[in-house]
Amino acid sequence: MDKVRKIGALSVVIFSLLFSVTVSAQGDGDGTGLYVEQSKLFYAGIVGGANFAQVDGDDFAGYYKFGLNVGGIGYLHLAKFVSLSWEILYSQKGSKSDVTRKSGIDSIFVTKYGITANYAEIPVMINIFDRFKSNIGVGLSYNRLVSSSEVLQTSVANPPVNLFKYPFNKDELELVAGANLHLVKGLFLNLRFQYSITPMRTDVPPNFSRATEYNNLWTLRLMYLFM
Repeated sequence: MDKVRKIGALSVVIFSLLFSVTVSAQGDGDGTGLYVEQSKLFYAGIVGGANFAQVDGDDFAGYYKFGLNVGGIGYLHLAKFVSLSWEILYSQKGSKSDVTRKSGIDSIFVTKYGITANYAEIPVMINIFDRFKSNIGVGLSYNRLVSSSEVLQTSVANPPVNLFKYPFNKDELELVAGANLHLVKGLFLNLRFQYSITPMRTDVPPNFSRATEYNNLWTLRLMYLFM
């Protein structure tokens, strides 16, 4: 239910923002929304920045896992102020904690824990631009797991769990919402939120994870479009 409430609240915010930007765009009679010398059908660019990630369900909280988010992006101009975008990304996610906590087994404490999950991602989004060339968008991302690792250190020498028996799912689908602030010609600052629609892992280590696990992350990037 917490996951449903989070996605529901996020959807309300996204659609409210989309409505406000659409009203603003309709009041502007010039431009195409994309910062261009001449209007084109297709635009391409590069993106690069960092993920600040956590995993919901692993019993740790906080966006303490940092990772790369890099790749290419394309825009298809659909209508005035409206574009379809798609990306091909390499994205590092997971979780990290050095805080000691009690496990589900009496007298055993977790002293260090971490998940590293590296994905190839293909986000597809609908974007609405305003008259200042900034934009907001919402969409879905298909993610394919490239590699993963998990670290578990406890107060006993040999933790009573074999992490290799609990692999992460190879395929995942995420909700994506973000905004691009136009800085100078072709250059944008991007803030994005992503949350799993399908879980990253369903069979979790007993006594060391709380429930089915979902990726939860914020991304801060720079985007440059070739005009």
